[in-house]
Amino acid sequence: MILFSVTIVYSLIVFVFGTLVGSFLNVCILRLPKGESIVLPPSHCPACKSPIPFYDNIPLISYLILRARCRYCGARISFRYFVVELLMGVLAVALLPRVGLGLGYFAYFVFVASLIVITFIDLDERIVPDVISLPGIGLGLLLSIVNWLLPMDPLSVGPSPMSSLIGILLGGGSLLGVAWAYQLFTGREGMGGGDIKLLAMVGAFLGWPAIPVALFFASLTGSLVGLGLMIQKQADGKLALPFAPFLCLGAILHLFIGEILIDFYLILA
Repeated sequence: MILFSVTIVYSLIVFVFGTLVGSFLNVCILRLPKGESIVLPPSHCPACKSPIPFYDNIPLISYLILRARCRYCGARISFRYFVVELLMGVLAVALLPRVGLGLGYFAYFVFVASLIVITFIDLDERIVPDVISLPGIGLGLLLSIVNWLLPMDPLSVGPSPMSSLIGILLGGGSLLGVAWAYQLFTGREGMGGGDIKLLAMVGAFLGWPAIPVALFFASLTGSLVGLGLMIQKQADGKLALPFAPFLCLGAILHLFIGEILIDFYLILA
């Protein structure tokens, strides 16, 4: 009973911490595509530019109290702010039983946070910022080396350096090949370089087995969403969808249930 209570307290603390980080991620999502500083100026209303006081910047709670509107000008606050904060809080708690509370936890916390930022930036701007994906490739490879040197660390959930390196090459190379082939046969650019770097980052953090899993779920969910939008909008096959959000979803699914999925596939095979 005591252990259960302690677990609840830890989970609550981690959830609050996750929502606080989620609030910061909203700043990154808004400012990174514009090349603005994510530190200065402090948080302000995008519409009237009024500084947001701390009591109006409490994750989740302030959104509900303000009824999704700026206190000063009444401009509507996007529901995305609430979603990002809640999503980061939930994933922060979900990481606890997956990797434990140690170096590995903070490494994958950063990884998941990066995927959230990339997802919403790509949805808004149709770009995957290099400022996240390129350092992410190096960080993922570095963490695999730390895992190799300290095998008893909770980070042992991560891949070996060889798996991480192969994941980088396989992740980036596979999408590069698809993009090249698509452009060769259609004469149109079907995939941006940002998606290629993103999948290389996924391979660096999760190892090469994550690549087919992430690609499978990205292709499956992307096809279903694309088909639904084509039917709704009565569009043709040239409907453009950002692919990064689906890659991020595939990566998160592999992080949490990838081993189960691979074992299930091997049993069927």
